[in-house]
Amino acid sequence: MKALPLALLLCLFTGLLGAQTPRPPIAPELLQQWLKQFPAADADKDGTLTTEEAYAYREKIQAAQKARPVLPAPTHANEHYGSHERQVLDFWKAESDQPTPVLVFIHGGGFVAGSKETIQPGVIASCGQKGISVASLNYRYTTQAPYPAPMLDGARAIQYLRSKAAEWKIDPKRIAAFGGSAGAGISMWVAFHDDLAKPDSADPVERESSRLVCAGSIGGQSSYDPLQIREWLGGGAWQHPAFKPFYALTSPEDLEKPEVRKLAYDASVINHLTQDDPPVFMFYSEADEPLAADSAPGTGIHHPKFGHILKEKMDALGIESVYRHATDGQQPSGIEAMLAWLQAHLLAPAK
Repeated sequence: MKALPLALLLCLFTGLLGAQTPRPPIAPELLQQWLKQFPAADADKDGTLTTEEAYAYREKIQAAQKARPVLPAPTHANEHYGSHERQVLDFWKAESDQPTPVLVFIHGGGFVAGSKETIQPGVIASCGQKGISVASLNYRYTTQAPYPAPMLDGARAIQYLRSKAAEWKIDPKRIAAFGGSAGAGISMWVAFHDDLAKPDSADPVERESSRLVCAGSIGGQSSYDPLQIREWLGGGAWQHPAFKPFYALTSPEDLEKPEVRKLAYDASVINHLTQDDPPVFMFYSEADEPLAADSAPGTGIHHPKFGHILKEKMDALGIESVYRHATDGQQPSGIEAMLAWLQAHLLAPAK
């Protein structure tokens, strides 16, 4: 069975399972996968997820979603930063007499799903209280345009925000990005990649810098090279179905082609790290343990080892990095700590 992206697993918990009465049993292999993705679902903490526990956890998530605040109306909605229908962003302006920093949310979904509307309302509220504006963007799916399109869209959205600095009262020196899974990958790629500004371009957006103050990664992958992932993790993570549209592959053998090897190297954020890159906060929730050799394709695609390897290289380069795991017992929780960390960096004096 193929491993599903985290966002789609949540959809199963909150939608498909609840649509059937009486409740059917859930396949053991799917329960095992869910246990790795959602350890909190194991109510009795015996290391085994039962069908009853899965449904109970689904109901808990549903209740939380019903209580979730509605997204406030953006100051600027569906603002086009490019010509494609997916190249749009929403912007929430914080009340301030001074130009504000901006925190940018980039959604996940395996580069083939998800939308800007998945930003948490609490992020907007918390940032607004501190005088930080927020943006949330869509980008082209790899089913519409393969790599590097999603990463370039993330960079262009940052450049677009800078081009609006005067009109929207943005501090162009204080922009950060964060996201989960694919959104984490895009955030880190933009953070570590050389500045994409083209000072002589006829396009005023392209003349702006794409650099970030800092980035946040939730379950992010420090490499998108399937062969490198196979070396790092073993198991089936490297066979995740998202890689096929990501590189426009027609067969697994395509991974050995020189042009794909070049793309895979460029797509992997760890290969872009240099000493002048911004700091990163990393949060993981998957089990921090070796993958089984026979694990299903895609299993472990949010493995903490992606963070361990990235942090090791960042530490060696003297770049600030923070690693947190859902089971570390620290307070505040990893996600809350990440938001506070991002806000602190955005509110620090611009360099």
